Amino acid sequence: MKMSKFALTAMIASACCAGTAFGQTNRTAPKYYPASYYSYYQDGSAPAAAPVASASDAKASTAACSDKSPACDVADLCNGKSSCDSLASCGCGNGMCDGGCDSACGSGCGGGLLGLGLLGGNCNIGEPWKLAPNGIAGINVGGWTSVGYHNKANPNSFNTYARRVQLGQQWLWAEKIADGKEGIGFGGRIDYVYGTDAPDTQAFGIPNNHWDNTWDNGPNNLGYGHSMPQLYGEVAVGDLSVKLGHFFTIVGNEVVQSTGNFFYSRQFTFYNAEPFTHTGALTTYNLDSDTQLYNGYVMGWDSGFEDNGDAYLGGFKKKLNDTFTVLYTNCLGRFGDGNRAVGERGQIHNFILTAALTEKLTYISQSDVLYTHNSAGATQRNTFGNINYLIYKVNDCVSFGQRFEWFNYSGAGFNGAKNDDNLNYTAGLNLRRNANLTFRPEIRQVWDRTGTGAPGFGFNENNSRSQTSVGGDILFTF
Repeated sequence: MKMSKFALTAMIASACCAGTAFGQTNRTAPKYYPASYYSYYQDGSAPAAAPVASASDAKASTAACSDKSPACDVADLCNGKSSCDSLASCGCGNGMCDGGCDSACGSGCGGGLLGLGLLGGNCNIGEPWKLAPNGIAGINVGGWTSVGYHNKANPNSFNTYARRVQLGQQWLWAEKIADGKEGIGFGGRIDYVYGTDAPDTQAFGIPNNHWDNTWDNGPNNLGYGHSMPQLYGEVAVGDLSVKLGHFFTIVGNEVVQSTGNFFYSRQFTFYNAEPFTHTGALTTYNLDSDTQLYNGYVMGWDSGFEDNGDAYLGGFKKKLNDTFTVLYTNCLGRFGDGNRAVGERGQIHNFILTAALTEKLTYISQSDVLYTHNSAGATQRNTFGNINYLIYKVNDCVSFGQRFEWFNYSGAGFNGAKNDDNLNYTAGLNLRRNANLTFRPEIRQVWDRTGTGAPGFGFNENNSRSQTSVGGDILFTF
């Protein structure tokens, strides 16, 4: 790493943090990645669990279900220790559950298919179990485990290794939140991941095996490896916060973290046209309760603590009203100077519209434009991606989702492709058995089309033009 670059980064961070606070309210909470979290940039966290009925409420509901028997205590039923039939003695047998057991227990005999509310019944996911509920010495810790399977591979994307159950992500993180509401606050975060997804988020931007780029299991590793995609410090003053170090990009809707996406699989735009990580400084400023501004300097794309270029990273997020929120981000400059064979430089622009159409229906539209050229001036990557999501939330346990992607690509980075297209349609479910456990099955159809009629770039197995695959994962958070 060039020390002058790191000194410049530190200077930017120091300048941004100096002086008095710019506002009276604290910055928004850092982004976590709970399951069924439809957009990386949505505020808040996972939907709150439905309230658990008290014992007195349960008794009242049970009494109401029949005039043949007195009220009875169904606390054990609501804790999952019995079944609805156990209340037959007090008048809540089969055929009469709607009056008492369903309202008292949520997911009893009236809770829908498999107790998940699939048919619109009540749902109670309860409170999440946490690895360290109170943190450790003021530091929050947690993680998740994602174990998945897919019957066909998608090269040039995640989900590369098909027809075997695999540990996609064993993720651990530790974080101290930089709280600036009463002056200067200090914090930071470190993330570690092991699994078949880890090599895709290593510092591969410079081909010199620095940072975590060699953390694999050898020639027969079956795709497994390690990665440390985030290691940064953070300072907050009022409405302003500054990250300094190695962190995930702000460009795009889908993320590396399994818990940050609705679907098990990823976009092709995400994998082939967007950065994953940066090293540098990034500021977030809350202009008001509905507006956030992002500005920063980064040393290129997808490298660790070494110089891979000079680039500006920035954008804004604006909540227009209760229905529409817009997000614009960009990265401009030199992205891959550490790879002297390419020396990629250019710009990417990302626009996301999120629309809460109803209380249950969410629409997300994302568009990416990327243009880069190499050190000789020849086009390296020229892409356009448009992705549309439609998410319907039945309740806290069940959500249905659809994603349609059009990815157009050209350039030397795609083996000289010229105006070729990839189309991707995915449909899936998020099934939450409780606050920690989610199952994400999906079916995916990918058409890899070229302008000449020749085989595609290689987004499907055996370079096929069309491919249907099924897959999914079990996701446990802690």
